[in-house]
Parts: sequence; C-alpha cells; structure tokens
Amino acid sequence: MMWLDHGIGPWGYVLMSLNMLVFWGLIVTGIVLLVRYLGRSGSAAGPGSAERILAERYARGEIDEQEYRQRLSVLRGGPVR
Repeated sequence: MMWLDHGIGPWGYVLMSLNMLVFWGLIVTGIVLLVRYLGRSGSAAGPGSAERILAERYARGEIDEQEYRQRLSVLRGGPVR
C-alpha cells in the first residue's frame, strides 16, 4: 500500500477546485461580454437611433420646435418644409 502516500492531498483538491471555478468564471464572463458587445453594436445604427438623438436634442433645448419637425421630416423621408 505504498501508493497511498503519493496523493495530491487536501490542499491539492482545494487548489484544483479553485482553478476550475476561475476557469469557468472566465469562460462565462467572456461569453457574456461578447454577447453584450455584439448586441450593442447592432442596435446603435438603427433608424430609430437618429430620431431618438434628435428628440433628446429637442428636449435639452438645443433646437427649437420648427427645426425639430423639419429634421424629423427629413429623417422619415418626407418633404422638407
């Protein structure tokens, strides 16, 4: 029974468990970050984003109502007044 003395011991199991948790934590974090990055890049270029930015500028008072309506009409493909 000489082989029983050459095991990894209790600290070996603790370190192996911690390494496994770190490994899977990094994998899950990488997947989450990738999904968030891909989801964000596709939604920023949508047609609603320009209208949203225009509405935010109007709400902050950067443009008046006439300019807001004119630019909104251009964005929606209508005639320019």
